[in-house]
Amino acid sequence: MGLPRTFVGFSSIDIHYYRLMLAWKASEHINFDFTNCQLGSEINSENEAYIKSKCRERIKMAGTFAVLIGLDTRSKHKYVRWEMEVAIEKKCRIIGINLDNSRRVVDATCPSIIRNIGAIFVPFSPKIVAYALENYKMNPDNDYYYKDEVYTQLGY
Repeated sequence: MGLPRTFVGFSSIDIHYYRLMLAWKASEHINFDFTNCQLGSEINSENEAYIKSKCRERIKMAGTFAVLIGLDTRSKHKYVRWEMEVAIEKKCRIIGINLDNSRRVVDATCPSIIRNIGAIFVPFSPKIVAYALENYKMNPDNDYYYKDEVYTQLGY
């Protein structure tokens, strides 16, 4: 099976977490991989319409939208929320990755747009994120999470 094409959305203050995910991907000792659909040099532009058009192209290439959920993700409407809207419109799988290491949805930080749409929520950790990328299929409505048994099987 090929790697899932994944667009990772995140607040600019959480970019170091995204870079850590790239390090997981590069490591031979961590079983984590995904096809990266992120923007390159386009992100240096000041032109919002241009950036959004490039984001839309990349999200359309992805089958999965993973969003890093940090302290301010819920309030990021200009790009992060907009990216989620595009991903939902495209019918991407949605994986919420909690930066506070919660295994379930966190009401205080989770953007309402990805609540009760069938997304799964996991902590920021390579094994469980890799597991979700490889195994999760969107379910109708509600918020989902893996049971403790899955974490035990993965060595948590």
